[in-house]
Order: sequence, then structure tokens, then C-alpha cells
Amino acid sequence: MADRLHWRDLAAPTMAACISVLVNYGGTFVLVFQAAQLAQLSAAQTASWVWSLSIGVGVTGIWLSYRYRAPIITAWSTPGVAFLATVMPHTPYAEVIGAYMVSAIAFILLGMSGAFERLVRWIPGGIAAGLLAGILLQFGVNAFGGASADPLLVVVLLLSYAVLRRFTARFAVVGIMLIGLALLLAQGRIDAQGIELALAAPVLEMPRFSVASLLGVALPLFLITLTGQYMPGMLVLRNDGYPVSANPILTVTGLGSLLMAPFGAHAFNVAAITAAICTGKDAHAEPSKRYVAGLACGVLYILVGIFGVTLASLFMVLPRSFITALAGLALLGAIGNSLAQAMADVRMRETALITFLATAANVTLLGVGGALWGLAAGLAAHVLMHGWRKAA
Repeated sequence: MADRLHWRDLAAPTMAACISVLVNYGGTFVLVFQAAQLAQLSAAQTASWVWSLSIGVGVTGIWLSYRYRAPIITAWSTPGVAFLATVMPHTPYAEVIGAYMVSAIAFILLGMSGAFERLVRWIPGGIAAGLLAGILLQFGVNAFGGASADPLLVVVLLLSYAVLRRFTARFAVVGIMLIGLALLLAQGRIDAQGIELALAAPVLEMPRFSVASLLGVALPLFLITLTGQYMPGMLVLRNDGYPVSANPILTVTGLGSLLMAPFGAHAFNVAAITAAICTGKDAHAEPSKRYVAGLACGVLYILVGIFGVTLASLFMVLPRSFITALAGLALLGAIGNSLAQAMADVRMRETALITFLATAANVTLLGVGGALWGLAAGLAAHVLMHGWRKAA
């Protein structure tokens, strides 16, 4: 059970949640709008997609974080929506909705079976840390990559971060977010004119089922979300000391996906990248009180969902260089901790390094991204170098 909360315990986790939600909408949500445009969805259907995703991840995140007193941040499947952008233009929308429901049922059954939890526990700690470091690395690199296109903003954020870290580690990222917003406003680079708050209205779509959508949409969506989101998401939690079972997370997010699928939501899952902002010591010095970040994330997601496309669009008027720099600096601690854990065991160092490099390369084969292949490379090297029994 978590220690008793004081009002002072709310500030840092809430700020971490704000940054997590900002990065999630500002960094990846554009894919939802792109997929909706390619599928020629109406404005009402697009708003319903935003509503169902935001409300769904908000409710599931609040419930899981409160129930298990851990910062269990839920999100939508980013690799899943990138995949959907390629198939939705050629698949009737009703069949896409049906595929969402089949995929959600598969996650529920997988969570009830306990098989995925056994797989996560089987992965050696060094390899898990190497996988997480490889996933997060690109976000750290991107924090500095924007300097070529937007040098003043990136340099100001970096120098501000260094100065703030000297005096207050807990509020350094919050400080650079406020400094960056002030600089963007002073430069006149945030244009929110024409954006008016309006309530979103869910649109119910009756599902249709077909063998083609089952094999061409549901199965790939299930596999991509499982390997690209659930696996690294669970490792983020384990890496920061939260041994929560994957079974209820799979079951609850699968149930949420099933309930929201008829309104356009494609898949909910435990978050990985944005979760790392909320699970580390920067969110709170005491791990038992970081679950507040999960509650705050849920409330913010629900708020965005209520206003649908309008408020989500507000996040996306921010320059991409600001979002990437903020995300990379916010994840520095998580990247450093992951690398330290991956390299800690001298005997496991090479296999962890192989996992890290293979994941960071982000090779895509058979439509599956680098997280799965990095994990496969690390486990294969571990078994060959140390034997099967020692991998368990």
C-alpha cells in the first residue's frame, strides 16, 4: 500500500503527467489524423476516434494506477495506427471496426491465460534493460537532432535544463517546458487562432467481420501492438521497480479496447516511451507515490477526449522540434538508468549490448519493428553464449 499522500506529493507527479500527455499528443497523434484522412473518414468519425482513444486510455490508466498503486500509463498503439494508415484506405470501415474488436478479444484472452506474463518474467534483466535503452535512444538523439533546424530553441532548452538540474532535479523538465513555451510565444510561433473548444460526440459504427479483415487487419494489429507496445511497456515498469503482473493490464486494456472499438478506438495498451517519464525518480523521489502520475495522466486524457479533435489539435500547433527536444530531455534519466542496468552485470554485458544495438537500429522485417528483432537477437545471443537453462 502506498504511503499517505500529502498535497506536496502531487506537484511533481502531476507535472510529469502533463509532459507525458503533451509528448504523446504532440509527438504521435498526428498519425491518427493522417490515417483518418487516408481512410476518408468524416469529421464526426475522426472526432469519435479521438474521443474513444482519449477516454479509453484515461479510464483504464486511472483504474490500473489506483488499483495497483503504480504509475501504469496506458496509451493507444502508435505502431498500430501507423499500420492502419496502410490498410484503412483499402478496407471498409465497418470491417476495420470488426477487426479492432477481434484484436481486443485476443488481448483479453491472452491476459486471462497468463502466457505473456510468463514470457516477460523469463527475459533476463540485462536484456530487458538493453531493449528499453535501445527503444529510448532515438528519442534522446532527436532531442539534439532538431538543433540543425531550430538551433536557438534547442540550445535554450538544453542550457536551461543543465542549469535547472543543478538546483532542482524534480522540476527541471517542467522548467524547460515553461521556458520553451515562453520563447515560442515571444517568437510568435504558437498560432492557436481558429481553434475553438467544442465537445466531441461519439459516433457508433456497427462492425462487420470477414476473413480478409481478420487476417489483414486484426492479426497484424494484435502482433504489432503486443511486440511494439506491451513488451517494452511492461519492461519500463519492471525496470523502475514495479513488478505488476501483465495479466490484469492486458485484460483491462483489452476490455477497454473492446468497449471503445465501435466508436473508432483501435487498440489500448500499456505505454512505453511516455510511461518512462512518469515511472522514474524525476516523477517523485518515493516510488510508492508515483502512481499519482498515472491518475493525473488519466484525468488529462479524459479532458482531451471530452473536447475531441479540437483540444488534440491544440497540442499539435507546437513545433515538432520543441516536442522532440522536450521528450528527449525528459527521458535522459530513463535512458541513463537503462544503460547502467544493461551494463551492470559483466557476464551479461555483451548480450545486453547486442540487444541495445539491434533495437536501436530499428530494423523492420515482415512488418514488425525493431523492438521484437532486438529482443530476438539478444535472447538468441544469450542462449548461444550462456545456454538455454541460464536464460530462464
